[in-house]
Amino acid sequence: MKIGFDNELYMQKQREQITDRISRFSGKLYLEFGGKLFDDYHAARVLPGFAPDAKIRLLRSMADQAEIVFCISADNIEKNKIRADLGLSYDQDLLRQIDMVSGMGIAVNSVVITRYTGQSSADQFKHKLDALGIRNYIHRPIEGYPANVDHIVSDQGYGANPYIETTKPLVVVTAPGPGSGKLATCLSQIYHEHQRGIQSGYGKYETFPIWNLSLKHPVNLAYEAATADLQDVNMIDPFHLEEYGITTVNYNRDVEAFPLVRTILTRITGNDKFYCSPTDMGVNMAGYAIVDDEVCREASCQEVIRRYFKGLTDLKMGREEQSTVDKLSKIMQQLDLQPSDRAVVPSALDKAQRCGAPAAAIQLPDGRIINGKASALLSACSGAVLNAIKVMADIPKSTLLMSPAVLEPVINLKTNLLNSHSSALKLDDVLTALYICAVTDETAARAVAQLPKLQGCEIHSTQILHSGDESILRKMRMHLTCEPEFPNRSVLY
Repeated sequence: MKIGFDNELYMQKQREQITDRISRFSGKLYLEFGGKLFDDYHAARVLPGFAPDAKIRLLRSMADQAEIVFCISADNIEKNKIRADLGLSYDQDLLRQIDMVSGMGIAVNSVVITRYTGQSSADQFKHKLDALGIRNYIHRPIEGYPANVDHIVSDQGYGANPYIETTKPLVVVTAPGPGSGKLATCLSQIYHEHQRGIQSGYGKYETFPIWNLSLKHPVNLAYEAATADLQDVNMIDPFHLEEYGITTVNYNRDVEAFPLVRTILTRITGNDKFYCSPTDMGVNMAGYAIVDDEVCREASCQEVIRRYFKGLTDLKMGREEQSTVDKLSKIMQQLDLQPSDRAVVPSALDKAQRCGAPAAAIQLPDGRIINGKASALLSACSGAVLNAIKVMADIPKSTLLMSPAVLEPVINLKTNLLNSHSSALKLDDVLTALYICAVTDETAARAVAQLPKLQGCEIHSTQILHSGDESILRKMRMHLTCEPEFPNRSVLY
């Protein structure tokens, strides 16, 4: 895998910027963390070399200076909003993150339940936090928000929110997903602290869009593709251009919100030059850590194609709107991309046409493409994975890796006890059987040893996968796309 991004350089520059920002505000900075605290696989895909855990590693290196406040919207708890990449609800993911952060020695200050209007599920979540001994606060909607600045910046506005006691110079405000009230929590805290004579400040840790890349750079367009369902766009920061004469790129929602944020910060602090632009607010040094622009361009183009296929399959399954697919199509056109520019796509389609059955194709780290087809015994993805690890382990294709003595009870379990409509082995069945066989079979053990090497590999299926196969491939960190076709033309999926 080619590397286009220097993660260590990135972390060094981010740390320097955060330390400098803390020093500007008499030693207290509220830093809103945009994007994901853990598992930033989008960044890792479009910036090859970026570590998915870069943010948390950076915080861990500053653990003596930092504490974390988590935010979650009562509305998102009530709606049981799900993180699509993990299959976890926001409240479940928040507890997972608290567990992980605490285990790393980073202080968790509290949880703020925002936009609370008496939602019963939010009450239950609060009771759970209380039972776990996690300090928590309730923030209610502020009347007249966001237009009535006089009311917002008053004892009846931010002043009505409880004050969160913090002790570290860096307070990271993060959340399991967007719309969680991070910015409002930061501004509320700054109001309270200025009322107490503490000259705290605000900043935003973000990765995308990368402000010092061009507006139509593939890395920035890949971010537009990732947020296509929101119908948001990257744009030139007009405030930065006017103030400094320098062209930078920012997110439309940040640009639209900036006048209000600047007005509120000015009203709280009395400083009308707190920040002159949304770009000023950001702490984002990712552009300075790109060491091979061409590698990042190609990786980002591939990400756009993956997002396009995901949009098509989600539309087919009723989980997405046509407007999202239209937006993704426009981004594909801007980059002059075709679905066939993803190497595994034509290979899988050709295999399916030749064998008259669903097929899948995997691109190995060395660039070779290995196919698999559906059969009475195996799903197409199961076949492709088995064929791929045989190739990597230099095992003849005709070699059986799984003993019939192991496979028969697995098939009996599926068909007789679990009443499966098909005896074909899904990927989880295959991996279980393979690992059992590897205990006594040296050839199977050689094949199993290759499985970790599939992480980061591309795979394409000629039909929408069963949720079980999709989940396993995601856990294996393979980059999956599917044709927007149901198996056997079924509408029940």
